[in-house]
Amino acid sequence: MAIEMSAGLIRGLGTVVVFVAFVGLTLWVFNRKRTPEFAEARLLPFADEPQPDPTPATETRSTRS
Repeated sequence: MAIEMSAGLIRGLGTVVVFVAFVGLTLWVFNRKRTPEFAEARLLPFADEPQPDPTPATETRSTRS
C-alpha cells in the first residue's frame, strides 16, 4: 500500500519539522546551563577594543593663566 504524498501533506510535515526545530532551539537558548557561555559571548563585540591602562597617566599642566 503506497501513501500518496499530496502538497498539503508535504506542507504539514514541513510545518511540524520547523515547529520542532523552533521548540528545540528555544529550549537550547533558554537553558540555564548555557548562561555563562552566553555571558561570555555577549562581550565578544568589545573583545578587540584596547583595554584601558590601569595606571593613571601623568598630566603636565601649566600654572600660567
